[in-house]
Amino acid sequence: MFSASPAILSSLRTLHRASEPDVLAGLLPVAALDAPSRERVVGHSLDLLADLRVAQREGWVNQFLQQYRLNSSEGVALLSLAEAFLRVPDPETADRLIADKLGDADWRAHTGKSHSSLVNSATWGLVIGRALVSDSGQAGALKRLISRAGEPFVRQAVGAAMKMMGEIFVMGRTIDEALKRMRGKDHRGFTASFDMLGEAARTYPDADRYFRAYADAIAEVGRAASEGHSISVKLSALHPRYEVGQWNRCVPALTEMLEALAVQAARAGIGLTVDAEESERLEMSFDIISAVAGLPALKGWDGFGMAIQAYSKRARPAVAWANALGAATGRRIAVRLVKGAYWDSEVKRTQEAGLSDYPLFTRKAATDVSYMACSRDMLDAKNIYPAFASHNALTVATILEWAGTSRDFEFQRLHGMGEGLYETLVRERGYRTRIYAPVGGHRDLLAYLVRRLLENGANSSFVHQLADEGLTDQQLLADPVEKIRSVGGARHPSIPLPIDLFGMRRNSGGIDLQDRVVLDAVAKTVTEPFVSSAVETARTAPASRPSTSRGTTGVIGAKSAVDRAVRGFPAWSRTTLEQRAAVLERLADLLEAHRGDLMAVAVQEARKTIADALGEVREAVDFCRYYALEARRVLAPQDLPGPTGERNVLRHEGRGVWACIAPWNFPLAIFLGQVAAALVAGNTVVAKPAPQTPAIAGWAVALAHEAGVPTDALVLLPGGPEEGAALIGDARIAGVAFTGSTGTARRIARSLLDDESRPLVPLIAETGGINAMIVDSTALPEQVVADVVASAFRSAGQRCSALRLLLLQEEIADRTLEMLAGAMDTLVVGDPADPATDVGPVIDRAAYDRLMGRCLAMAARTVHTVPVPDDGLYVPPTVIRIDRIEDLKEEWFGPVLHVATWKAGGLAETVERINATGFGLTMGLHSRIARGAEAVEALARVGNLYVNRSMIGAIVGSQPFGGEGLSGTGPKAGGPHYLPRFAAERVTSTDTTSAGGNATLLSLEEIGA
Repeated sequence: MFSASPAILSSLRTLHRASEPDVLAGLLPVAALDAPSRERVVGHSLDLLADLRVAQREGWVNQFLQQYRLNSSEGVALLSLAEAFLRVPDPETADRLIADKLGDADWRAHTGKSHSSLVNSATWGLVIGRALVSDSGQAGALKRLISRAGEPFVRQAVGAAMKMMGEIFVMGRTIDEALKRMRGKDHRGFTASFDMLGEAARTYPDADRYFRAYADAIAEVGRAASEGHSISVKLSALHPRYEVGQWNRCVPALTEMLEALAVQAARAGIGLTVDAEESERLEMSFDIISAVAGLPALKGWDGFGMAIQAYSKRARPAVAWANALGAATGRRIAVRLVKGAYWDSEVKRTQEAGLSDYPLFTRKAATDVSYMACSRDMLDAKNIYPAFASHNALTVATILEWAGTSRDFEFQRLHGMGEGLYETLVRERGYRTRIYAPVGGHRDLLAYLVRRLLENGANSSFVHQLADEGLTDQQLLADPVEKIRSVGGARHPSIPLPIDLFGMRRNSGGIDLQDRVVLDAVAKTVTEPFVSSAVETARTAPASRPSTSRGTTGVIGAKSAVDRAVRGFPAWSRTTLEQRAAVLERLADLLEAHRGDLMAVAVQEARKTIADALGEVREAVDFCRYYALEARRVLAPQDLPGPTGERNVLRHEGRGVWACIAPWNFPLAIFLGQVAAALVAGNTVVAKPAPQTPAIAGWAVALAHEAGVPTDALVLLPGGPEEGAALIGDARIAGVAFTGSTGTARRIARSLLDDESRPLVPLIAETGGINAMIVDSTALPEQVVADVVASAFRSAGQRCSALRLLLLQEEIADRTLEMLAGAMDTLVVGDPADPATDVGPVIDRAAYDRLMGRCLAMAARTVHTVPVPDDGLYVPPTVIRIDRIEDLKEEWFGPVLHVATWKAGGLAETVERINATGFGLTMGLHSRIARGAEAVEALARVGNLYVNRSMIGAIVGSQPFGGEGLSGTGPKAGGPHYLPRFAAERVTSTDTTSAGGNATLLSLEEIGA
């Protein structure tokens, strides 16, 4: 097995999360041009610009991009329409989509503005289309003038336009069609790299279909091997779980499939390139590529290649790795250098994960610098055949300058992009250029088209800037090296490091679970035996306390705990607000310092997967820091307005002793969220964890005491229902924070009100819900399925926010359920300490028996289920069909998803029927119709509405969490209105004139005559 040198491997690891200035410091000298070279490059670039502008004036696509730029509402509307329209099967929803995208934009402002008559004609079509889908009186007259059915007229026109756009950017619907098109005069002198494009496989049947498509394409292209075409392969299209956590099963499987394709391509005498993927998959791809490259059957074949993304901080050592691989295997590795394809998603994932730094550059100029440094290395490498994929005239001219008289490389461009840049170079000067050519059905590839348009039409891209007539040639051809030097290599100011994402509040730190070395270390930590012993001790301790009679233990324990908290209240309530906030911040730091231990307890005691355990600790940290910051903002004394000579001050004071009762499903985050809020408001707390999870609560309380919370200000009360009832029944309790079932919340509320002698105290309750996700026919099925699987089955469905009811529009139900079943088949159910596990066991035997009883009772209506291990409390992820929304009357707290359908046009009715269940915790909507989302937002009576995303994972401070109706009382945890509920509001009004005059008035410079 090939292994690169220690220096290359070290660079690959150290540069992954290195600071941007540090990485660029090593790239700038390599990418820089001396003055004479820079002058020649600029001159050559101006010639290329002239060719590009001619093509731009002649090509309606470029004119269209110029007229409808992607930073305009019209450009976004067209892009959104193109992304969704062709997959909508029913005319009613298609009409609503068209009306949504065309109805609000100002198309008339674009009439007659383009150099292209075709673009101007299209603009008039959009003006007319908007009128036809409008509800105005003029629209009605126009409909009657043009057609008896205005919407079908527009629908047909839009459908034709979308297919035309597909033909512009997709080389062919089949490989035969694509080959024939490449033989036409428009592509004379060019070769192609065909990609039988699938975004990513979601199921094993998807992967099998993509594999057969690649194999068939290799066979067809091989029959025309003399034409010089090649095939590009996405590894993510060949396996539905191409993830670091699934390394042990996906890497061998992918190696076997890629080997088969490579051997077939080698025998056919054509090239095969492995496309680049997200940075987290880089090391996996290296393992797969190196294994295939070393095959004896491929000896002497130089057609094997890989893509490298220049926006990656590891791009340059990746080039060195490819060169070393070529040397070790006795071949030249074809390396396609691209700017990058997943920039925005990589930035977002890094922020969400709370990692130390980004794996990529945050400035376009920095990516250009990286590209140039990598280009120079590739031109110098003996074991690399360079392929430079770019639409940037300056980049092309620089490579030509460095290459000199050599022609031992090629350029590449996307089909539908960059026309005019390479025609002269290919047809008059003999440079090789390959077109990256997507092949497949237009409906399936328009999502791909949108992504490519966003990448190449973004404001900072060369294609987009070229379309901006306000930019001069000097601005277009500005030296990226000088741009970066002028800012000292600094990160883009609009993209903060993940730790600084929330401004004044430090973000919780994460662990890079996409790094195999890190993940393996974490997996070892969470199985440490001393933790197992501590967990078992905590589990048995409450039950082992001696008691003289049934029920006495809980009463004695609760009374003793409240006694202590009552004694501790005066001293804690007199501490300053700043002191209490500082204690929470110290606690957050201690939680992070003990993150590994806490994750281990969460895995072993609460049966959480590694990723969920990490999320648990991070959320607890975020609660502490957020409430510390919020306390300083909302609980500090506030001067209120009043008449002259009077001072009015609003103060927030502690109420007394709060009972905080937390659930087992978030035994650290919710537990500490309640406790931290009560403490910082000046209360003392008796904290009762769930009986299933006392150990992690013990850790949390011990760390809180270490952070500075007095032992009498926070008292832990382990135990079960007896302890809870005794705690709530104590008349000295000044407030209750509870998360759990609706039934238990009702009992607590009654208990607080039944004793007429006790004060009226606040109850903050967050309970469960029949959480529904509505999906219409505009939604992207792959995205829907990914979000359904995460929302319904992650954490074994044991989240308050988890998806319980999936509501599919009738027209897409069968296709979506088929894809969902396939995605479920890829899930790994097993030991939560195993990094490969997706779904662990449920919390205890009672939960298991209840859920399995439901599955057994509904077996005849089961749509799909998956096998699970025989030993353990594993409830299989299951989908159950029901006829109506109303058939689901209660929450099933586990990996059991119910599904029903709704009719097109019935969105509002569907929302109202969900509302009628009385629950109001979370709701999801998948739709590309913005007005539909606005309608759901207006109608839904839920605490949290999630649009086009999963329904779990609320972020503290960004997505305050909590429901209404049967799902809770509010205020929402992790939100700006939570802390005041824990405090008593007191106002002091002082008449300052009684002291002998109004000093405020007397201090004025002018007093009226």
